[in-house]
Amino acid sequence: MSQIRPFKGLRPLPELAAQIASLPYDVMDTEEARAILKDNPLSFLSVTKSEATMQPGVDPHSSEVYQKAKENLKKYISSGQMKIDEKPCYYLYRQEMSGHVQVGLVACASVQEYRDNIIKKHELTRHDKEQDRVDHITATMAQTGSVFLTCRNKKEIDEFTTAIINEKKPEYDFVADDDIRHTLYVIDADEDISEITRLFSEVPVMYIADGHHRSAAAMRVADAMSKRPGHNGSEEYNYFLAVIFPDNMMCILDYNRVVKDLCGMSEAEFLAKIQEKFIVEENTSEHKKPAKLHQFGMYLAGKWYTLTAKPEIYDDNDPVGCLDVTVLQENVLAPLLEIKDPRTDERIAFIGGIRGLGELEKKVNSGEYKVAFAMYPTSMDQLMEIADSGMIMPPKSTWFEPKLRDAMVVHLIGDDI
Repeated sequence: MSQIRPFKGLRPLPELAAQIASLPYDVMDTEEARAILKDNPLSFLSVTKSEATMQPGVDPHSSEVYQKAKENLKKYISSGQMKIDEKPCYYLYRQEMSGHVQVGLVACASVQEYRDNIIKKHELTRHDKEQDRVDHITATMAQTGSVFLTCRNKKEIDEFTTAIINEKKPEYDFVADDDIRHTLYVIDADEDISEITRLFSEVPVMYIADGHHRSAAAMRVADAMSKRPGHNGSEEYNYFLAVIFPDNMMCILDYNRVVKDLCGMSEAEFLAKIQEKFIVEENTSEHKKPAKLHQFGMYLAGKWYTLTAKPEIYDDNDPVGCLDVTVLQENVLAPLLEIKDPRTDERIAFIGGIRGLGELEKKVNSGEYKVAFAMYPTSMDQLMEIADSGMIMPPKSTWFEPKLRDAMVVHLIGDDI
């Protein structure tokens, strides 16, 4: 079963929601956040990227930065720009991007179920990024960003949430500056809350789509706070903020790669090496994106190529081995370009598919990078199969769009905010 529960959300006033709600902290750097805050001082980046409200050069992982996040969060509350709901609620978060619509339930998910692998993972976490979230949650006593969960589509849940959307007036409904529409509905009727809790109790497992560091950090904070006198397991810190989407609504985009050099090879030598494992064809058509699994786009020296993996280099019976990110890593990035660990190697960078293939061309044409690889998106079925098998995906396997906006709803985990 999946144990979820409602909570008293901290939310912007409806008339301020479009200004306060912000992109996640991890899709931009400090200077980009500083520029956004200059144009929109109400942006919640003042909490999630609080170093951008301080003097340039401050260590973003210093205690002063986390205390500044707490101070800035308190300002939203003391000014009345954000208020706490009077009773525990669920919320429906609807997003629309270029005709794609997805509706997720905002709820608190169980740290214990994360620990017990009822909430399944598919990625490893980095200690430094995990620690950053631990320090942020501990300082603010709040989970300011949601974990992106998914579960297999359940007809009864779809019908129930659709009925709520058809009957209720949205609390927020705005189009952000990236042309994505964000709509929030508050579910505060006791009978609706009970029914949602019941319906999700019949969901056997849930999967982390995005937010492995946030969920791991929530568990570490809960472990630390459970040592406080009077702990009984029902406290808010035993749960973490999540938005749960059915798998059939999820949109995974390509997560592309750019590499700074050819490891001493000429372009002709590199192409010759590639041809040992791939069928290589120059692509002069308008369609540069890979059209199917085990097909890649490659941009090199101003030309696009289509690479088709030869059957002998992958095994479709191996859930991880058949992933295109694995095929590229094991047959190109590691053996030819000597990128052994893409999580830490500074010669490789990753470009979300939302930015288009033009961004890959721009990176290579600038001279900063030598070659780009366009990927075919990982599927939800692949993600869930790997998680069900207890396996781990290679780094940067998935790019989910649209991104959840922070501050649509915040989960407070203590009374000292």
